[in-house]
Amino acid sequence: MTAGLQVADPSTGETIDEIALTGWEKIDAWLDEMVQLHRSNSLLPAYRRIEILRTARMTMGERRDELALLIAKEGGKPLKDAIVEADRAITGLDLAVTELMAERGEQIPMDLTKAGAGRTAFTFREPIGPVVAVSAFNHPLNLIVHQVIPAVATGCPVIVKPADDTPLSARTLVEILHQSGLPEEWCRFAPCDIPTAERMVTDPRVAFLSFIGSAKVGWMLRSKLAPGTRCALEHGGAAPVLIDRGVRVDEILPALVKGGYYHSGQVCVSVQRVFVPRANCDEFAERLAEKVAGLTIGDAKDTNTDCGPLIRPAEIDRVASWVNASSGRIVCGGTMLSERFYAPTVLLEPGRKDDVSTKEIFGPVVCVYGYDDPDAAIEQANALPYAFQAAVFSDSLEFGWNAIRKFDASAVMVNDHSAFRVDWMPFAGRRQSGYGTGGIGHTMRDMTQEKLAVLKA
Repeated sequence: MTAGLQVADPSTGETIDEIALTGWEKIDAWLDEMVQLHRSNSLLPAYRRIEILRTARMTMGERRDELALLIAKEGGKPLKDAIVEADRAITGLDLAVTELMAERGEQIPMDLTKAGAGRTAFTFREPIGPVVAVSAFNHPLNLIVHQVIPAVATGCPVIVKPADDTPLSARTLVEILHQSGLPEEWCRFAPCDIPTAERMVTDPRVAFLSFIGSAKVGWMLRSKLAPGTRCALEHGGAAPVLIDRGVRVDEILPALVKGGYYHSGQVCVSVQRVFVPRANCDEFAERLAEKVAGLTIGDAKDTNTDCGPLIRPAEIDRVASWVNASSGRIVCGGTMLSERFYAPTVLLEPGRKDDVSTKEIFGPVVCVYGYDDPDAAIEQANALPYAFQAAVFSDSLEFGWNAIRKFDASAVMVNDHSAFRVDWMPFAGRRQSGYGTGGIGHTMRDMTQEKLAVLKA
C-alpha cells in the first residue's frame, strides 16, 4: 500500500475517512487473476449472478438512508437529492436482473443460398473479459452502479477505480456485493494514484474501459488503450435550452431551476445556456433570478438545503474567475460565499466567446441569451465541439419538432429540463462529449460480445 487518501466533507472540509491507495503490484496480480477467470470459463452461472444482484439490492434497500447520507457527506449533494440517487442506484440492480433475464440470441437463416444449405446457425453473447471502471465524483453511488453492476451481471471481472473525492460510496457497493455472495476476485476496489491508474487502464489485459470524467483525461486514455481494448467514455457538455415565444414562464421556471442548480450545477447535462426570444429576454432573466434567489444554500447533510458546496475550493475559484471575466450582466449571485460555496447565479447575455458560453461550467451558473431567429439560436447552441442533451419548451408541435431535428444532441427533452434521465434510457455524449452509449442495458451489451455458432448436419 502507498500513502492514504484523505476523504473530506465538501460542506465543512472535515476529514471523514482515510482510504489506503492500492499499488501496482497488487493490481498487476488482480489483472492476471481476472484474465484467468475469463479464459478458464469459470463463469458464475446466470442464476447465481441473479441471486447475488437480488441479495445486494435487498441490502441496499435496507441501507438506503445510510447510503444517501454517505453521498451527501463525501460528495456534497444535498440530502434530498442524495436520497433520489440512492433510490436510482437500487433500481439499477433491478434493471440489470431484468436485462439479464431477457438476454437472447437469434437464429440466422442459412439455406437462403445453396452454399448455406444443410446448416443451422444461431448467435449468443459472451462476457468481453476484464473490465476497469473509472468513475466521477458527482454521482458517487449511481455512477458506480452503472459501471460495475453491468460487469457483474454479464460475468465480467471488474476493478473499480473511484473518484479521489468520493471513494466511500464505491467501497460500500463493492462490500455489499461481496457480502451478497460475489467472490472477491470478481470485483476489486482499487483507489490509486494517477500513474497507477493510467498503467492499469492501458494494460493489454483489460478488455473494456468504462470511464466517466473529464474529456481531457478520457480522450487521452482512449488514445493510449492497448489494441483490442474497447471503451465507453462519458464526459460533459454545456446543455442548451430553447424557449419558444408565448411559453408560460411561471410554469417552466421550476424545471429550469431544478435542471440548472441541481447539485449546484455539477451535472454533465445541467442546464447551462438558455435561449429566449429577445423581446422577453430581460424579463425572463429577472423572473428566473427571483426563483434562484429563493434557493437554500448550505450544508449538504441538511434536509432543507437546495444547493450544497462545490466539490473542492479550487472549483469555487474557477467558477468565480469565469463569471468575473464574463461580459454578461449578473442578474443574481455572482459571489463567492465562502471557499466552499458559490451563490447560484444568473448571467444575462454573456459574450459568445466567454468561458461561461464555450466551456462546461459545472457550477451553479445559468446563462440567458436573447434570440430573434430560433434556427440561429440552435446554430449558436450547436457551435461548441461537444454535445450531450438539450431541451426545448414550446406549445407548438412544429417548433418542438424543429428543435428535435436540428439540435446536435443525443437526446432532446420537450417541455422538460436538459438534465432529465431515467436509468434505462440511452445516455450518450456526442463528439467530444463521449464515446459509446450508457444506460444499464446498453452497458451490459457493451460488456458482452456476440458469437455465432454454425452447425453442419
